[in-house]
Amino acid sequence: MTSDEETTPAEAVDAPAPETAAAAPDPYPGDTLAAALARHQIELPPEQFTELASYCALLWEWNEKMNLTRHTTFEKFVARDVVDAQALQPFIGFGDRVIDVGTGGGVPGVILKIIRPDLDMILTDTVGKKARAVEDIVQRIPLKAKVHHGRAEDMLSTRKAETLVCRAVAPLDKLCTWFAPLQHAFDRLLVIKGPGWIEERHEAAQKRVLKKWQLRKLDEWPLPGTESQSVLLELKRHV
Repeated sequence: MTSDEETTPAEAVDAPAPETAAAAPDPYPGDTLAAALARHQIELPPEQFTELASYCALLWEWNEKMNLTRHTTFEKFVARDVVDAQALQPFIGFGDRVIDVGTGGGVPGVILKIIRPDLDMILTDTVGKKARAVEDIVQRIPLKAKVHHGRAEDMLSTRKAETLVCRAVAPLDKLCTWFAPLQHAFDRLLVIKGPGWIEERHEAAQKRVLKKWQLRKLDEWPLPGTESQSVLLELKRHV
């Protein structure tokens, strides 16, 4: 377990850069969460909408105290965070135990739990202040999800899970290396990646860390503000 100031490679590699002072103006002044969801053709039952609105407000509240997210408009929150969580859900079984690896501010795990209340969700982060922030957010929504300050790998040494999910955590070669000794403890690792995933796959193959894994691209969708795609990758034990 790390201290509040320490970060493991899971947080240090692939972490988002801070916003610059010259950020582009909001293209949707006066926007609302409901309007942003409608633009992206996302419909939620009233209870889930209320929980998502609470999460968004609490995430931004905590973001004033520490850097948890760069997505501080409704458009960015929906286009990047909600859309990514939506992409995961068709590939997760009903009632699965899901571990969010390096949850940061709660993405994708908190949103996934909101839109899939059947899931047994565990949110992990090695940074104590992030884990405490997410614990506060989960309690205030309120949401039935567990928060663990520590490594997902440590949890898997004592319990099993059907699905691991992660976004902006580490390159593929590191994920393959970290979780290879624990393949018996979970069924699949679902990883959200940007356009650099092909280069990461090549590097992982060169390091020969993919030989124990089956890697499959499950889905892709536009990466907002670019001409590139986000992708959902599945890593499973090679049999």
